[in-house]
Amino acid sequence: MNDQVQPGDEVLVERRGHTMLITINRPEARNACNQAVWIGVGDALEEAERDDDIRAIVITGAGDKSFSAGADLKAIARGEQIVPDGKYAEWSFAGFANHPVKKPTIAAVNGTALGGGMELVLAADLVVASETAIFGLTEAKVGLVAAAGGAFRLSQRIAPVVAMEMLLTGTPIDAERALALNLINRVVPQAEVVDAAIALAEQIGENAPLSVQAHKRLALGYTVDGERPADAAGWAATEVLMREVSASEDAKEGPRAFAEKRKPNWSGR
Repeated sequence: MNDQVQPGDEVLVERRGHTMLITINRPEARNACNQAVWIGVGDALEEAERDDDIRAIVITGAGDKSFSAGADLKAIARGEQIVPDGKYAEWSFAGFANHPVKKPTIAAVNGTALGGGMELVLAADLVVASETAIFGLTEAKVGLVAAAGGAFRLSQRIAPVVAMEMLLTGTPIDAERALALNLINRVVPQAEVVDAAIALAEQIGENAPLSVQAHKRLALGYTVDGERPADAAGWAATEVLMREVSASEDAKEGPRAFAEKRKPNWSGR
């Protein structure tokens, strides 16, 4: 069993009225996710679920450059284990991507949301983005798989033909394009993105909590015991294909080339 990393200041948690604000606090690494982020975000969601005074959750990244660059590829290239054990692994990327919570979640996208960062966006119920936000599932560029739900969730949110192009090319889109595709809810100035997300959360928080939670579950197709059957096949297929690709030489070459700031040499093996 891997030693669990104890979260420190990599994740900041604040309460603003009836809203919990979770901030991934690694701006020097473009808020890339390591094990401490995974644990910190997962624990914060559990805390929000237990607290009846919290009625909505906002997740964002520190600084003004990046919401999250996804997995910490430099840590992976160094051989570090970024996925914690147990329930944290079951909750998928950053303790968030497959972490069922009754309360509405809002992504406040303050910059680039790439790879796993984009998968956090797709896992959120609502999305407020800054004018500088960039969205993309870039895993194919580094020999990985969008294994935190992104590969099947993207085509649930936007036209499948557009989702396919984004997945196969790995080319990101800007905030205005994301808005036109109905991928996000609104675009606001950079300096206002977190406040706008919290304002939306507080608007939700003015309503009857149980009604809000029931509407979320019905809209997303959750059963009464918290399962989401529509996603089950996607997660099962993702697990198989992720293991296959992760064992390849290309999966080692991609993060290595990223860390060395060079073009990868793909072998197809």
